Amino acid sequence: MKDIFLRVVEIANDDPVAFTFFTGYMAMFAASVFFFFERSRVDGKWKTSLLVSGLITGIAAVHYYYMRDVWATSQTSPTALRYIDWTLTVPLMCVEFYLLLKPAGASKGFMWRLIIASVFMLVTGYIGEGLDPDNTILWGVLSTLGYVYVLYSALAGEAKKLADASNSVAVQKGIRALGLFVLIGWAIYPIGYMAMDGNLLGEGGLGLLKPADLNLIYNIGDAINKIGFGLVVYNIAVTESKGSAATA
Repeated sequence: MKDIFLRVVEIANDDPVAFTFFTGYMAMFAASVFFFFERSRVDGKWKTSLLVSGLITGIAAVHYYYMRDVWATSQTSPTALRYIDWTLTVPLMCVEFYLLLKPAGASKGFMWRLIIASVFMLVTGYIGEGLDPDNTILWGVLSTLGYVYVLYSALAGEAKKLADASNSVAVQKGIRALGLFVLIGWAIYPIGYMAMDGNLLGEGGLGLLKPADLNLIYNIGDAINKIGFGLVVYNIAVTESKGSAATA
C-alpha cells in the first residue's frame, strides 16, 4: 500500500494523452468524494442514486490510476483495463435509469434489459478490439446493436415513457439529459472504435486514428460522460429533496 502512494510516474511535457490519463484520474476521484459527501443532503430514496454515481467515478478513478501507468511506461493502449472499467461502470450507469425511474414504476426487468444490452455492447466491442481483430467490423456492428437499444430506451422507449408518466419535472428533464449523454457522449466510443487503424474508417476509409488519438478521445469522453452523468443524477436528487422539504 505504501508503494502505491509513493510511486511517481513521469510524463513528457508533450504527451497530451498522459496528461488526460492523470487529469481523468484526479477528476473522477474528486467527483467520487463529492457524490459520497453530498448523499447527506438528499432524501433517503435518492441516496442510492448518489452512491451509484460515486461508485461509477470511483471505479473509473482506480482504473485510470493503473491505465496512466501503462501508458506512461509503454505508450500502449490499456485496452483490457479500459474494458474492465467499462464493463463495471456502464451497467451501473444503466442502473441509474432504474433508480431514478423506480418511483414512476420502473421494474427490475427494465433495469436488467438495459444492463444486458450494455454488457452485450461491451463484450462484443472487446472481442472486436482485443481478441478478434480480423473480424473487428462484424463485432463492431454487433456492439452497436446494444448501444442502439439503450439509446432508444432513453430517448423514445421505456425510459422516456416512464419519465413522461412521472409527476416530476426534474426527473423528466434529467432523463432527457441522460438520453443526450447516451446519444452524444456514448457515441464517442463506437465512432472511435470504427476509426481505429484498420477498421471501418481506418486505412483506405474516411480517416485514421492511431492509439494516441483514440486514447485521447476515450479519456476526455470518459471524464465528461461519467462525471456529467453523475451531476445530472445529483441535480435530480437535490431538486426533488428540496421539493419534498417545501411541501412537508
